[in-house]
Amino acid sequence: MAIIIKTPQEIEVLREGGRRLAAVLQKVAAHVEPGISTKELDRVAEKLIREGGDEPAFLNYQPSGAPYPYPASLCVSVNSEVVHGIPHDNRILKEGDIVSLDLGLKHKGLFTDHAITVPVGKIPKNVQELLDITKKSLEIGIDAAQPGARTGDVGYAIEKYIRKYKYGIVRELAGHGVGKEIHEDPFIPNFGKPGVGALLKPGMVVAIEPMINEGRAAVILTPDEYTFKTADGKRSAHFEHTVVITENGPEILTKI
Repeated sequence: MAIIIKTPQEIEVLREGGRRLAAVLQKVAAHVEPGISTKELDRVAEKLIREGGDEPAFLNYQPSGAPYPYPASLCVSVNSEVVHGIPHDNRILKEGDIVSLDLGLKHKGLFTDHAITVPVGKIPKNVQELLDITKKSLEIGIDAAQPGARTGDVGYAIEKYIRKYKYGIVRELAGHGVGKEIHEDPFIPNFGKPGVGALLKPGMVVAIEPMINEGRAAVILTPDEYTFKTADGKRSAHFEHTVVITENGPEILTKI
């Protein structure tokens, strides 16, 4: 797939869609508490999206290579689950968990993508540091997404920041283009070499999403064939924004 440059009109639609998505995800996160099921969070997300006149992007989406369509609107990944956790009524959050909430929204035919990782009740200081550092690495990656930079510059900036904390950077999963489709080119790993990879140009819309593990980088795909987990069973954090590259630098679309 060739990289798609969005028109100013499309960027306006994506800007509004991103604002709506950020507002929905903030409201979903406010429901996170001990005793709630991951499926209830999914129901809240779908309800809020549809009330706004939009569509959940992930529901019934079948990525390339997936054996069946994704059966929910919200990806809910708990503790050692990295991404794409499928919500269930019998999966109950408990005090001390961390949970990644990854949500996509289709507004006027165009897609935005956004994820945050939040604590369930009180969490240990070292776990809060994992969340804070992963979120900071997203900010650093976005700052590197300047017009004229390359995807390797983004990955390198994230990797350089994370390296000193001895966390594992997931290598099999990465950021990506977004807008006309949920997943577009370019592929944007969270590691890399400066000056390498696709050229970032004004009008490109990308999802940047560090996935950072408390332990080793290795991940495994679980039998549901969607959920990725850390191979060593340690926790993982995930943050994501949809960003448009402008002449003046990157602009976050998934914000209120």
